[in-house]
Amino acid sequence: MKGIFPIEKFEHVATPFYYYDMELLRQTLRAINQETAKHEGFCVHYAVKANANPKLLKTIREAGLGADCVSGGEIEAAIRAGFPASKIVYAGVGKSDWEINLGLDNDIFCFNVESIPELEVINELAAAKDKVARIALRINPNVGAHTHANITTGLAENKFGIAMRDMETVIEQAAKMKNVRFVGLHFHIGSQILDMGDFEALCNRVNELQDQLESHRIIVENINVGGGLGIDYQHPNRVPIPDFKAYFDTYAKKLKLRNGQTLHFELGRAVVAQCGTLITRTLYIKEGATKKFCIVDAGMTDLIRPALYQAYHKIENITSEQPLQTYDVVGPICESSDVFAKQIDLNGTRRGDLIAIRSAGAYGEIMASQYNCRRLPVGYSSEDF
Repeated sequence: MKGIFPIEKFEHVATPFYYYDMELLRQTLRAINQETAKHEGFCVHYAVKANANPKLLKTIREAGLGADCVSGGEIEAAIRAGFPASKIVYAGVGKSDWEINLGLDNDIFCFNVESIPELEVINELAAAKDKVARIALRINPNVGAHTHANITTGLAENKFGIAMRDMETVIEQAAKMKNVRFVGLHFHIGSQILDMGDFEALCNRVNELQDQLESHRIIVENINVGGGLGIDYQHPNRVPIPDFKAYFDTYAKKLKLRNGQTLHFELGRAVVAQCGTLITRTLYIKEGATKKFCIVDAGMTDLIRPALYQAYHKIENITSEQPLQTYDVVGPICESSDVFAKQIDLNGTRRGDLIAIRSAGAYGEIMASQYNCRRLPVGYSSEDF
């Protein structure tokens, strides 16, 4: 386990910081490309919201993936990393005018539209530039996912997407607009999904909606099923690469694509989560009345997932070979929720030991904040050492 980190080189680096295993990232990208190559018309966009570290973006772009963006800043990051505009899709329930204009100016592949008012604004802004914007409609399929409530997005109660009952009406409205062109349907039901049955349920719903549209002679060029594939947080060493075969095979078998249709995916966590580790240093071991605390220099400002979602991350002491002891691993932030894990076993830990918080490549560095006026963590690639 400890052999996967250049510990002797870490000793001289200021903590906390993110460490990205670039070889694992490349292996993951190869696995994606090998599986999608088996299926005609499959196109993968990387969800930039998972991690926008420039070194990772460049490697992902070099592997041939497109970019799925949810803000103007992400569009700018994708363009800086060299993603061709023809492979950039832009989603998000609240696109501002400058962000829409940015997409129009760069002639991105598609806007994933989430409401009628948004459609009207895109048409108006495109008209001002004498352009025609390609749009896909994000439909809320009212399909649940076996995941945390805060990362479920496909239910009718969620803020995302257009209700199924309004789908045809919105398509008809788009057809009347001179400066938008309807090119597809977009769906996304949530994140960290490990049950392929959830994706099967989405396939069944998309099949129903396609049949409904075809009965009215409406043909769809592109189907975008979002992302959502989860990773194994419990066993980052044993299962470093997600089961892409099962994921893509599910869509190949269950989704009834029409001739000439392109199927788009927006994978984020599954691409980068396992290659990233938050490295932090032990500040103090504090003996409490009923437990022992390992206080580290990283906090919820560096990795908010445990505080926000009660998310689990495997935690390892990568410098100690001492017998196991039980600790609460906590950070220095002045919040009771600044806890990475409770009552976990670590090799006997003392001040100065390096602690690795695993599977942190997604929604880690990108969500870092400067609360308590803390410095943002630096993200290093394995090639920096």
